[in-house]
Amino acid sequence: MRAFAVSEGSTRLSDLELPTPAPQDTEVLLRVTHSGVCHTDTHLRQGYYDLGSRGKLSMVDRGIPYPLVMGHEVVGVVEAVGPDADAEVGSTRLVYPWIGCGKCPACFDGRENACPQGRNLGVARPGGYAQKILVPHPRYLLDIGGLNPSWAATLACSGLTAYAATTKVLPLPPDAPVVVIGVGGVGLTAVATLKALGHREICAVDRAEANLSLARELGASSSVVSTTGNTNRDVLAATGGPAAAVIDFVNDNETATAAFDLLVKGGHMVQVGLFGGELTVPTALLALKMITIQGSFVGTLAELTEVVELAKQGRVPQIPVIDGRLDLDGVRGALDRLAAGGVPGRIVLKGS
Repeated sequence: MRAFAVSEGSTRLSDLELPTPAPQDTEVLLRVTHSGVCHTDTHLRQGYYDLGSRGKLSMVDRGIPYPLVMGHEVVGVVEAVGPDADAEVGSTRLVYPWIGCGKCPACFDGRENACPQGRNLGVARPGGYAQKILVPHPRYLLDIGGLNPSWAATLACSGLTAYAATTKVLPLPPDAPVVVIGVGGVGLTAVATLKALGHREICAVDRAEANLSLARELGASSSVVSTTGNTNRDVLAATGGPAAAVIDFVNDNETATAAFDLLVKGGHMVQVGLFGGELTVPTALLALKMITIQGSFVGTLAELTEVVELAKQGRVPQIPVIDGRLDLDGVRGALDRLAAGGVPGRIVLKGS
């Protein structure tokens, strides 16, 4: 089979010919038909996360194996199953990629995304930038019914990440201001999810007016262009006062500081993005304002099941999907485009 991978110490993608895995025990082999492209993959390609004054966290130090076949938003067709796997050959399924070790307290509690020894597909195990993908158990396969498979692929990360982040700040009074910083693919999904869950006062913040226009179509009640130098002033004017919650899908030095400063007393900031840097917090204000700062990384299998059900009910509007081809040029071009910024929606690569 063909796979499109990045080598250790390089950002260069290669077209590799690898043996097609033969599923063992409970494993399931799928032919990849749709593979979403996530901004996280640009960091994986880069080879590190920016930790601000603490330097860089390299993927090698995290135990990531190379060559790295990325891609964690996958829809595919079941082609073969292990002797202990109960999956229907020929069925189309969405893959839950945030797989844990299966042996720790987090995994036993159904929070595999919090596993310290995660075996995430597209990170610690080969992912969807390939013709085939091997999934360790059929419980990680979800029936997407009549959903558009291109959009359904994005639910495994974009949809799930947005849902898990928004449910961390809800419930709130519907007119309590919630600010969403960064409305690319995941941020747009968060706006749509907040609207679907009944929230009304949603302020979208982004550098690109095209993204803000889409956010308004999906349910944002106001929007602010963040290139003016007066972002917080403009947000406060748009929302009529401090925010009850801020969800930050950028999460760099500038946006994290803005999120903290925008919050009302007792406010909640959820940090999702991986752009990197650090946040310097006045400790007295943290106590006096009773601020909650919480990180959010993707979500659980149960949460993805809830997301898919909301999508089937038509309660979550489909975000714009940009089609591409699942080949070397398609993967490389999509990652380059994401790294440059300003993509209005989600890129999904189609296999043959």
